[in-house]
Amino acid sequence: MMTIGEIADKVRSKNAGPFWLTIDIFCADDAALLRVAKALPASRVARLFGCAEAEVKRFTLPDIHVLKLSVPRPWVQGSLSDRDMHGASFAALVAELPETG
Repeated sequence: MMTIGEIADKVRSKNAGPFWLTIDIFCADDAALLRVAKALPASRVARLFGCAEAEVKRFTLPDIHVLKLSVPRPWVQGSLSDRDMHGASFAALVAELPETG
């Protein structure tokens, strides 16, 4: 079974302000984008990041083969609990997910 990171060309994450994270999943073609989009419904993303499904924002950009996910940050950027000021390490959580599960 392949991981999201093996299907996609690149998975990156970053802050979208102090309260939100954005995860961008770049794919090589339509087929890879469809696989990734199918593997990452809002319900699965919500479980991964510990937020409500209604808080997950999904944007599929077929012209550039990208799936963009936005979720609330688990901790406010720069707070005492924040271990990743830039939000970059959250990409690994998505990249390591198996395609199904």
